[in-house]
Amino acid sequence: MKIAFIGLGIMGSNMASNLAKNNVNLTVYNRTPKSFETFGNSNIAIADSVKNAVKDADIVFSMLSTPQVVEEVFFGADGALNAMKKDAIWADSTTVNPSFSMKAFEEAKKSEIRFLDTPVSGSKIPAEKAELIFLVGGEKKTLDEIQPYLNMMGNKVMHIGDIGKGASFKMLVNMMLAQSMLVFSEAILFGEKMGISKDFLLDTVPNLIVSAPFTKLKAQSIKSDNYDVQFPLEWMHKDLHLAALTAYEHNQPLYLVNLTKELYASANQNGMGRDDMSAIYKFLELKK
Repeated sequence: MKIAFIGLGIMGSNMASNLAKNNVNLTVYNRTPKSFETFGNSNIAIADSVKNAVKDADIVFSMLSTPQVVEEVFFGADGALNAMKKDAIWADSTTVNPSFSMKAFEEAKKSEIRFLDTPVSGSKIPAEKAELIFLVGGEKKTLDEIQPYLNMMGNKVMHIGDIGKGASFKMLVNMMLAQSMLVFSEAILFGEKMGISKDFLLDTVPNLIVSAPFTKLKAQSIKSDNYDVQFPLEWMHKDLHLAALTAYEHNQPLYLVNLTKELYASANQNGMGRDDMSAIYKFLELKK
């Protein structure tokens, strides 16, 4: 099969690299010119346009930043969908709102393209190690066709349901991730204020049964004051915004998500958007 991968950011570059390591017939494209490691695979091409990237592809994977960018790259007369061959598969791993996945499905159907929403659970390091978890919405038969390639990029594939359900589940994961990071940060800062050693807190609290497992890694970032990006804070803010939009569509209040969203928005406004999402601790520390 001929595979195209669109979007070579923090996640996409590592996902495409893992396809390259598996000797896949691969074409990659990024809107901003970017170098790409081929790992000695002579079957890899770097396209000069999205149309040239997808025109012969049997499967197109995309990992872009926002729904707006997906729309810009794929929809309309000059978009990728218009250049793809009939009955090809488009698997979008971008974190988007479920209603946008439904819109993408409808746009794909107009061009006789099969669509799956395939967002992932995991950040930079799991992407590097091919340990992502794919959360898939769409037809099981179509998923079966692309699963061998998902297995090259991840270690688990979950078929959540029909179109939009992958995006829906990813939204739940990220809203819990954002809030867990915030609660952890607030607890550490409060413990410090009460006179408990910061190092003791960062060594001990992540191992408590009440703590999310990922806080063990984030505690090390806080301890070393190193917020090198694994998951950009600005994209966490974006994901919380999409959750708020989706809640409005379903007439469902999200009290804590909206408060969390505003705190991440403030951190983003304070120049921390390109730091890791764990920099919410640094933002709260400045406000104590």
